[in-house]
Amino acid sequence: MDAAGAQKHARGMANRIKRTRRLFLREWRKYRHLTQAQLAERATITQGMISQLENEQSDYTGVLLEHLASALGCEPVDLLVRNPLDPETPWTIIDRLKPAQRKQATRLLKALAEEEAA
Repeated sequence: MDAAGAQKHARGMANRIKRTRRLFLREWRKYRHLTQAQLAERATITQGMISQLENEQSDYTGVLLEHLASALGCEPVDLLVRNPLDPETPWTIIDRLKPAQRKQATRLLKALAEEEAA
């Protein structure tokens, strides 16, 4: 395979990988109590694009994830790995804590990790 063919193959693989990655957009939108139209306005994209993303009918880019995350008050990585509606995940539990409780939880988690490493 020549260099041009290898590049084309790599782009094709990247596109397939990108399309299969789960996006927790709907969950974050519902967590923030927003309609698709409200999120679209905040993220300066169309409601149709929100619908397509939520239904895995459209690809996303890093820039688009940044706009969506900003509009949802989270980090881009959260849209890829965190379901804020799952009450059992550590992140969801931490989000409900007051600042002093978060510090205490962090100390406890560090102690557990150090204990496990020993």
